[in-house]
Amino acid sequence: MFRFAWKNLINRPVRVVLSILGLSVSVAGMVGLFAISGGIAQLVTQTFEKVPGILVQQQGAPLPLFSSLPTSWQSEIESLPGVSVCNPEVMLRVNMIGEKRIITPPRFMIGMEMETRLKLKNGIYNEHMVEGRFLTLEDQGTTHTVISRQIAQLHDLRIGSPVRVNGTELTVVGIYDCHSQLLDVNMLVDMELARRLARIGVDTVSCFYVEAREGTSNESLKTDIERLFTGRDWKASPIMGALNIATGAGPNPLQAIANNLDQWAKRGSPQIPATTPARPSSPADGPPSPSAVEVRTADDCAEQFEEFSGDLHLFLFLISTVGFLIAVLSILNTMLMSVMERTSEFGILRANGWTRGEVMRLIVSESAIVGIGGGVSGLLIGIAAAAVANRIWPERLHLYVSPRLACFAIAVSVCLGVAGGLYPAWKAARLSPMDAIRRA
Repeated sequence: MFRFAWKNLINRPVRVVLSILGLSVSVAGMVGLFAISGGIAQLVTQTFEKVPGILVQQQGAPLPLFSSLPTSWQSEIESLPGVSVCNPEVMLRVNMIGEKRIITPPRFMIGMEMETRLKLKNGIYNEHMVEGRFLTLEDQGTTHTVISRQIAQLHDLRIGSPVRVNGTELTVVGIYDCHSQLLDVNMLVDMELARRLARIGVDTVSCFYVEAREGTSNESLKTDIERLFTGRDWKASPIMGALNIATGAGPNPLQAIANNLDQWAKRGSPQIPATTPARPSSPADGPPSPSAVEVRTADDCAEQFEEFSGDLHLFLFLISTVGFLIAVLSILNTMLMSVMERTSEFGILRANGWTRGEVMRLIVSESAIVGIGGGVSGLLIGIAAAAVANRIWPERLHLYVSPRLACFAIAVSVCLGVAGGLYPAWKAARLSPMDAIRRA
């Protein structure tokens, strides 16, 4: 049946090729759209594999950039039996590199406490050094920095090159490459330098990166840390926090005003400690207070991404539906015209003993072949377009066509082809042999 259907199609090559091209465009568009989601999923998965520790940040903060925690909490976290290393970090946004304003892709500066950072079994960045060296204890108090290869290539930086970041001149001592767009956006410096650039005092950090002891799971350690800070009251200065987030660094005339306001508030009111120890709750207190920190593991981030990707897939499918509808109408038009032109052929086939079911299978087979052709060609176009986009914009895009997406694209294309041929097949099967010959 398929051989007979193929011979019928090659007798009308122009019309069939146009139908296949129309379907190819729809499939290629779908592949391209879902390759965005696939690329994000692959990027997130690869990044999680490189970050085995857990992140402790302020409750409700979307990113460590917007988090603020007391430095004193480091010793409390380290006192937990399941904690191996607790490394405090200060994070700020890089607004200027040289004379170039940085908007997209975003860049961040991470200040690390080197003494605890070097104790990590998996330091993330120091395991992916490609040039120079990682920061050491001798770099404390200096303006040395380790940058990603992506940043180095974009700004033509090498080992020993000076680079002006947010108005402060730094010296590149190392270049890393994690092969992850989520990690290769950072500039690493000593934490005291980051504090100075971000205007953050010694009593505050952005977050803590915690590595569990061998035999302790991240989930159990997460529970212990959140329980430790349940009921704590930690409120960073809103004026200072907002300015740190907005400016990141550099001279700011509003900074002096903020300092004066903070000092005035401290003189006019009794001193309140930054943290309030938790007290046992009683039934009269109502529901228990939430933890002052939010602990994120790789599994937590994966769950959040799955929720996001579900909504994204729905959105992409709705967009693709428009192209699918156009493709089905194109196949429907092609097969209807084919049926109208071959009325006498169907009459002869029926007169020679073909049943209505066999006539329907012939038309559906022809439309299925069109679907297969459109699916394969559209898939190849989508894969090629994704590869070209990744090559042209490696620091901005990460498109990935998974085997699952490839199979889905072929299956959808075949279904569209069959759907476009159902009505023409039914119409052809309804013709009686004598009526078909008479109309011819």
